Amino acid sequence: MDTFINISSAVFLLIGCFLCISGGVGILRFPDFYSRMHAVGVTDTLATAMILIGLMLQSPDGLVVLKLIFILLMMLFIGPTASHALARSAMINDLKPKINKQADNERVTS
Repeated sequence: MDTFINISSAVFLLIGCFLCISGGVGILRFPDFYSRMHAVGVTDTLATAMILIGLMLQSPDGLVVLKLIFILLMMLFIGPTASHALARSAMINDLKPKINKQADNERVTS
């Protein structure tokens, strides 16, 4: 049973690390603020959940697990709310998303 818990914890931690890295790649590769924010917002919330679940599986202490659950719940509420606030303030300040005109013309003609 110990081996199964260690393997599943490692899987959760690896998935969380992969999602963190993919969010970083999204910041570097996407063209505008909105798509970058979306990439980071989605991967950050899911990566945090995966890493915290992996840490919960590693901890034998109930108080530590309770604290990690509290952190997870706070991240699940705060992350999307912060992303929404950033997007809303960008829209209010007239930050326009980049639109690929060539791709739009190809869709219209086909």
